[in-house]
Amino acid sequence: MTYKVLVVDDSSFFRRRVSDIINSDENLTVIDVAVNGLEAVEKAKKLKPDVITMDIEMPLLNGIEAVKQIMASSPTSILMFSSLTHKGAKATLEALEAGALDFLPKKFNEIAKTTSDAGSILKERVLQIARKKRVVSRSIPLTRTSPLSPRLSREIKLTRAEKPQPIPTVTRNTTKLKRSSGKSYQLLAIGTSTGGPVALQKILTQLPADFPLPIIMIQHMPAAFTLAFANRLNSLCKISVKEAANGDVLKAGCAYLAPGGKQMILEGKGNSVRLKVLEDNSDRIAFKPSVDISFGSAAKVFNGDVLGVILTGMGSDGRDGSKMLKNNGATIWAQDEESCVVYGMPQAVTNAGISSLNISLMDFPNAILKEIQYG
Repeated sequence: MTYKVLVVDDSSFFRRRVSDIINSDENLTVIDVAVNGLEAVEKAKKLKPDVITMDIEMPLLNGIEAVKQIMASSPTSILMFSSLTHKGAKATLEALEAGALDFLPKKFNEIAKTTSDAGSILKERVLQIARKKRVVSRSIPLTRTSPLSPRLSREIKLTRAEKPQPIPTVTRNTTKLKRSSGKSYQLLAIGTSTGGPVALQKILTQLPADFPLPIIMIQHMPAAFTLAFANRLNSLCKISVKEAANGDVLKAGCAYLAPGGKQMILEGKGNSVRLKVLEDNSDRIAFKPSVDISFGSAAKVFNGDVLGVILTGMGSDGRDGSKMLKNNGATIWAQDEESCVVYGMPQAVTNAGISSLNISLMDFPNAILKEIQYG
């Protein structure tokens, strides 16, 4: 099967470059290009591509607004191109919330050492989201009711007591968890990649302010993005969310996001478990941060008192770390295929017999609270 791609960018050079790379794959073909967001919306309706690659900064209508309109009128799998800056991170996160499925740095040298490697990464990402038959929900409301625009609401710094209440999740009866297993837990550990920002937001916004466990999150994400993402989650959630810093002591009701480009491990025992954030310039480990490394350290510190969750993502990072946790008696759950953007990481732990439960994304909050016997 050949997947149809619409390339959207106001730079003729970049349109040609992306088109040449995509057309070099026999399973992909560029059916047209668009030079701005307005044209992209029109061509998405008319041509019905399988995938759209979308720039963020464009004239007439920017990429974020174009994503919103496309997802409202002709839902399509969208891959964003972003600059690796704080401003680019904020814009990309808005695009993902609006319905885009994944993103790549616009400067290809920031994702690969060679042009051919960068081309392979681009083609792989386009193919992965092209195969996604059901597009993820196009938006996540920030509050139940808000007189402010979403952009203005995000700019207001909220205190923990002032944080907006999350939208109640409508739970489908797909979760097999009928009652708690009766285990005791000291940590909730979550690993994810492609599709993870939206998945994490959907889960964390449903957790109560007095959530009784600390949470560690390992999301494959560039260094420039993790601080902006943590701050965004903190403004939306009732729990506290922060980018992990070296020496942080784990506290209940706080979620720690592993910094991009580094490794995060746990050290200590009892009530004095700390996070150690390490520089990692080696080529030995592909992912920085790595789910395997963080989960493996959690197995050493907490033994089996961990609820480990593997969400949507490409590849198999998290399988080995989850195995270490399970061998120590921990519980491992995986997101189900239907609700994943990319069923790679969850499939890896499922096929290895590590996951004891496969859950739809929208069912995770209730399942987690039930399992840890909250309330």
